[in-house]
Amino acid sequence: MLIFIYIQQVDMFKFSSYLRQVLLSALFLSLIIMNSCYYDNEEDLYKNLQTVTCDTTNVTYSGSVAPLMQSNCVVCHSSTSAGGGYAFDSYDAVSSVLSDGLNSRFWGSINQLSGYSPMPQGGNKFTECDLKKIEIWIKAGYPNN
Repeated sequence: MLIFIYIQQVDMFKFSSYLRQVLLSALFLSLIIMNSCYYDNEEDLYKNLQTVTCDTTNVTYSGSVAPLMQSNCVVCHSSTSAGGGYAFDSYDAVSSVLSDGLNSRFWGSINQLSGYSPMPQGGNKFTECDLKKIEIWIKAGYPNN
């Protein structure tokens, strides 16, 4: 009787091991087949989304840069509470940190470049469009317009 139970347990273990291998193999093959049949391209995925354009035709301090400073920087960097010793609530304050242009600490921080404190601290990074507007303004000599 003991021999019969032992044989049944051995056979059941072999069957269970075999079944496990078959199921794992089938799962693995189905994953490969499903992934190999997957094909998307950007045009098909995003054809119903409207294209967002970045208007950089008329970049000015008062119309483009100042609103960005107000919404992203002035919370911590104003003349009443100049975080890190910087205030960005006026043209004079912003332009005073731009003597090095695109090599300035300001530019490195808002772009979150390596070696600079990423700004806005604890907030979302400026969008590529916003950075492009600021870049255009800086390259134009950061005029007070």
